[in-house]
Amino acid sequence: MSCIKEYLASLGIIHPTAVHHNLPISRLTEAAVARGEGTLCNTGALVVNTGKYTGRSPDDKFVVDTPDIHDEIDWGKVNSPISSEKYDAIYRRACAYLQGRDIYVFDGIAGADPKYALNIRVINEYASQNLFIHQLLLRPTEEQLADYQPQFKIIAVPGFKCIPEIDGVNSEAAILLNLSKKEVLICGSQYSGEMKKAVFTVMNYMLPHQNVFPMHCSANVGAAGDVAIFFGLSGTGKTTLSADPDRMLIGDDEHGWSEEGVFNMEGGCYAKCINLSQENEPQIWNAIKFGALVENVVMDPDTREFDFDDDSLTENTRVGYPVDFIPNCLIPGVAGLPKTVVFLTADAFGVLPPIAKLDANQAKYHFVSGYTSKLAGTERGIVEPETTFSTCFGAPFLPLHPSVYADLLGKKMEEHHVNVYLVNTGWSGGKYGVGKRMSLKNTRAMLSAALNGQLENVEYELDPIFNVQVPKTCPNVPAEILNPRNTWADKDAYDATAKDLAARFVKNFKKYDHMPQEIVDAGPKA
Repeated sequence: MSCIKEYLASLGIIHPTAVHHNLPISRLTEAAVARGEGTLCNTGALVVNTGKYTGRSPDDKFVVDTPDIHDEIDWGKVNSPISSEKYDAIYRRACAYLQGRDIYVFDGIAGADPKYALNIRVINEYASQNLFIHQLLLRPTEEQLADYQPQFKIIAVPGFKCIPEIDGVNSEAAILLNLSKKEVLICGSQYSGEMKKAVFTVMNYMLPHQNVFPMHCSANVGAAGDVAIFFGLSGTGKTTLSADPDRMLIGDDEHGWSEEGVFNMEGGCYAKCINLSQENEPQIWNAIKFGALVENVVMDPDTREFDFDDDSLTENTRVGYPVDFIPNCLIPGVAGLPKTVVFLTADAFGVLPPIAKLDANQAKYHFVSGYTSKLAGTERGIVEPETTFSTCFGAPFLPLHPSVYADLLGKKMEEHHVNVYLVNTGWSGGKYGVGKRMSLKNTRAMLSAALNGQLENVEYELDPIFNVQVPKTCPNVPAEILNPRNTWADKDAYDATAKDLAARFVKNFKKYDHMPQEIVDAGPKA
């Protein structure tokens, strides 16, 4: 214990009331309940309300601008600069805030492939957040802990509030990445996803320097060793679709693609809970048990049962749990080279085909575009579906220029001859409010056909608006739903809506002014 106290003192964190280092989940759960941070549900999971911040706060993320990284970072709205002087001032006050408080420390690892692993020490004010990161990072063995040396650190202090007028930030919350000092400071927000995504951002900075493609994707592997990766933004089905009872789960959100294969960056999953049902998502449902952390799900105070349909706290309800809570997970999360790449989108306009095959240029186009849509009613002021384009399906987490990641994808695809599919998990028969959400049963059947090679032997037709190849048939899927125009009662309305979405693709892609013409031409036709 004296060693960890000395380590904290070297960081400027002095005179804590107590330091709790690498506590097991049982003691972390007990501490969180005793401290009033949360309560237990009827299945034993720890349940917390994260207060004001129920999701990531992208406008509060900053990268410390230092000479050694300045020319590498893709500065802009995603990567806003903050000076070393401002950062150091916030850091000193955050450390002072921690005096006289209990501190929870977890020594974790990011990256299941030892060749690319990063030791990350996480220092928390809250026991519940330490439980979360204990389950989301890879957990070292006793042998690994014996000579563990942190290579990066995260300090999370939700109770410390920044002062925008003094600190040069935008609110009381701040997520500050100091890549030069190899540390992240998170202030003002209790939302645990900030820690998880800070780790991902760090890996997105470091791995390309090792010729590894970092990916915001889920991944699984079949009995024959066939690896599939699923790109997609929140709400498109990455976690749900990768948790396939017939395949081994590598991981649900963050992976690296090296020369040897795919590896999970994490040791856990962070699944959305909104509208969760035991019938549709049994693996996630059953993972909500002792050791899991549930955020912002409404619970009956007497029965301790959840109402997963209640979004009164937030639509972004979440549960974090170790990956081995999924029965058919792959431990360690390392597998071979991918055979299939899937781009998931939840098209609320109801005009994209439920599945389409992409050539290399089309794949690069849709990867860079990173399209999905926000739904009416999920955010204040949204009354119609809105397009969301997130570069490389992970713009908020990319410190380097998008071309770095697009080039890595192109290189990996060409080297390993992967099949690429665009899958729409959104609406059919009309836009949101008129049509219906794609059946999970049908989506799983289409994915199964793609992964086992059945879609390589069917006839395709070109979608004239979206410029992708759409299968005319697919095993175990009604043929009439494969062409989205067929599912609309009003064909003229479909044409108008499809052309409108295509025009949005074209407008968005114009900001990538240095893209090769063959990639530009591979996109939708406005």
